[in-house]
Amino acid sequence: MPEPTTPPDRALQALSDSMGGARMRRPEDAADPAIPVAATVVLLRDGDDGVEVLMIERPDRGSFAGAWVFPGGRVEDGDREVAGGTEEDVARRAGVRETHEETGLELDGDALVTLSCWDPPPGIALRIRTWFFVARAAAGELALSADEVVTAAWLRPSDALARHGRGGFTLYPPTWVTLHGLAEHPDPESVLGAARLGGVQRFETVARRGGGGPLLLWEGDDEWDAEAAGAASGSRHRLEIEALPWRYTRSG
Repeated sequence: MPEPTTPPDRALQALSDSMGGARMRRPEDAADPAIPVAATVVLLRDGDDGVEVLMIERPDRGSFAGAWVFPGGRVEDGDREVAGGTEEDVARRAGVRETHEETGLELDGDALVTLSCWDPPPGIALRIRTWFFVARAAAGELALSADEVVTAAWLRPSDALARHGRGGFTLYPPTWVTLHGLAEHPDPESVLGAARLGGVQRFETVARRGGGGPLLLWEGDDEWDAEAAGAASGSRHRLEIEALPWRYTRSG
């Protein structure tokens, strides 16, 4: 796969542009019914040098213009037609549908393991609460949607992160952090086993401007909760995105 030539860090620019309205979190933010819901599916396969993940490049337009993402999209009315079920259940149906529409791959919803739920910083212009699911790739050839996908590639997570770190390979923070976690695993079964054992990871995001630039904080970081910030313990759960390569820290 040739080295990408897209100008670097649209994701950083988009976040920086939207941070003016960002505020501290309130208890009701994580379940705000006014926020659109989406799903994304992390498809895995065994590669010659370890686990590989399917990534697709978005067209040069829209809210994720030119970014490399996992297949997925917003929940639609049809995904809610089944009576009952939680938001997670509805998102799972959306993930199956969107993956088929974008890649042509058929998935069994029961095979999707919930990996995480991402809630964007409150106060920014565009907020979409997104459920991430992980599954082994289905058999079959890719049939990419011309309207939604420029190209696709099976990549080792560490290779995708390295390309981003060199510039010109646009990733958004949830994708970056997910790839960072996947890079620790040798094969799909290890990823799936860890997801089942660990349960759903909740990323309720707070955006801050640090001394060097934008920071994204999650629960477990001393600066995530304004009320607890005075009792600093040195605990960190953050992504520093002011410069490439990005730096993820989780401690304490």
